[in-house]
Amino acid sequence: MNTKTRGIVLRSVRYGDAKLIIDVLTELSGRISFAVRVPKTAKGKLKRQYFQPMTLLDMEYDWRERNTLQNMKDVRIALPYTSIPFEPVKSTMLLFLAEFLYYVTRDEQQNATLFNYIYNSLEWLDNSEKDYANFHLVFMIRLGKFLGFQPYLEEYTQGDYFDLRNGCFTSSLPFHADYLPKKESEQMYTLMRMTFNTMKVFKLSHNERNRITEYVLHYYRLHVPNMPDLKSFEILREVFA
Repeated sequence: MNTKTRGIVLRSVRYGDAKLIIDVLTELSGRISFAVRVPKTAKGKLKRQYFQPMTLLDMEYDWRERNTLQNMKDVRIALPYTSIPFEPVKSTMLLFLAEFLYYVTRDEQQNATLFNYIYNSLEWLDNSEKDYANFHLVFMIRLGKFLGFQPYLEEYTQGDYFDLRNGCFTSSLPFHADYLPKKESEQMYTLMRMTFNTMKVFKLSHNERNRITEYVLHYYRLHVPNMPDLKSFEILREVFA
């Protein structure tokens, strides 16, 4: 069945001399993997630069239900980035979030709301000129809403702990090790209520930002089966060292 949709590239892996295996989050069908033959000349429709992580695509493919790898017929960049490729902090964030999304959306079926949140967030980052250092934190924290395990915020009181397992705040020390100390719980509560446009008022040191990133990743590892440690986090950590 011939299908046209928007897509977000999550991962691209070389397969042999002329093929790529591309993992894409699509607007209409969720996660799909493609086998793409990339020509060695510049004349072909499917160019290697189209498949860099987090590229936003308009694509057409031939859906075959029995196939593990689908066949991409046509593709073009839907929204070329104007700043991300040229700003090291933004490009490092994008590589980190690409690896993050590759794991947390592995079993995702059609979810247009999730897709639009990611797509619009990437557009926001590309258009932002300053005050985006907390972007990845706000993005990851708010993403849980679309994946079905958004933290519960209603009963926070200053001095509470954030229970990472149950996704809620509690005044009592949990009987397990998966919780945030009081200071980090307060920071987490503030971040959970922020948007990209208001996060600039929340000032974090590099060490605080890296530590909260670790906590958010730990939260996801508790809620996403078989989610590993992210290799790209070490690169992101260096950017904020």
